[in-house]
Amino acid sequence: MADARALPRRRFDARLVLAGGWLAIALAAAILAPLIAPQDPLAQDLLFERLPPFWMQGAEPGYWLGTDSLGRDLLSRIIYGARVAFIVAFAAAFAACLVGSTLGLVAGYFGGWADRIISRIVDIWMAFPPVLFAILLVAVFGTGLSSVIIAIAVIDWTRFCRVIRAEAMGQARMDYVENAKIAGFGRFRIMVSEVLPNVLPSIVALLSLEMGIAVIVEAILSFVNLSISTDDPTWGGIIAEGRLSIHQAWWVLVFPLITLFLTVLSFSQFGEGLKARFDPVLR
Repeated sequence: MADARALPRRRFDARLVLAGGWLAIALAAAILAPLIAPQDPLAQDLLFERLPPFWMQGAEPGYWLGTDSLGRDLLSRIIYGARVAFIVAFAAAFAACLVGSTLGLVAGYFGGWADRIISRIVDIWMAFPPVLFAILLVAVFGTGLSSVIIAIAVIDWTRFCRVIRAEAMGQARMDYVENAKIAGFGRFRIMVSEVLPNVLPSIVALLSLEMGIAVIVEAILSFVNLSISTDDPTWGGIIAEGRLSIHQAWWVLVFPLITLFLTVLSFSQFGEGLKARFDPVLR
C-alpha cells in the first residue's frame, strides 16, 4: 500500500498541467510550423486583404484567423512567430541562468570579497533601465536574432544572481552544510553537491519566468523593428502591424496579443508549479 504521506505530492496540479499544456502546444506548433501552417506566412495577396476570421461573414476557407492588410494569413504568421519567440526564450534564458546562477552561488556560499565584488557589479548593472539597455545593446550589436539573445542574456543575468545569492546564503547556514564540513568535504564540493541541489527549484522557477520575460522583450524589440528582419513574422511585429489597422481589422492585433499573453503567463505559472512540486521545503 502506498504511503499516505506521499499522496499530497501526487495531487493534480491544474496550474502545472494547464501551463505545461499550452507551452507544449505552442512549442509543437513552432517546431512543426512548415507542416501545419495553412499558408505561406510571407505570401501576399491584396485581393484577400483584411479577411475576417472563419466565423465572421466574408471569411475565406483556409484563412482561419483572417489576414492582414497585405493579405497574409494571420494564423500562419503567428505559428512562425512562435519559432522566434521560443528560440529567444530558450537561448537567452539559459545563457542568463548559467552566468547569473553561477555567480550568485559563488557569492552566496563563499561570501567575503567574492560576494562584495559580485554584488557591486550587480548593483551597477541593475541601475540601467532594462528595456532601454536592451534597445541600446541591439543598436550597438545590430539587429538579428543573435543580437536579441545576447542583449537579453547580458541584461537579465542579474535577476538570477541576486535570487540565487540569497538562497545560497541561507543554505550555507544549514546544519547539513556543517555536517558536510565535519565529514571533510571541501568547500567547492559542498557548494556543488549539497547547496546547489537545494537551490535548484528556485533556479528552475526563475528560468521559466525568464523565458516569459525574454518573449516579452523580443516582442518589444520587434515591435520597434529592432529584432529580426521585418519580413520575417514575429509576434511583436504582427502586433505593430495590427495597431495600425485596429479599426478595420481588429483580429490582426488581438490574436497575437492573446498568444503572447498566454505564453508569458504559462511560463510564469509553469515555473511556480515546478517549484511547488519539487522544492524539498514545500514538500
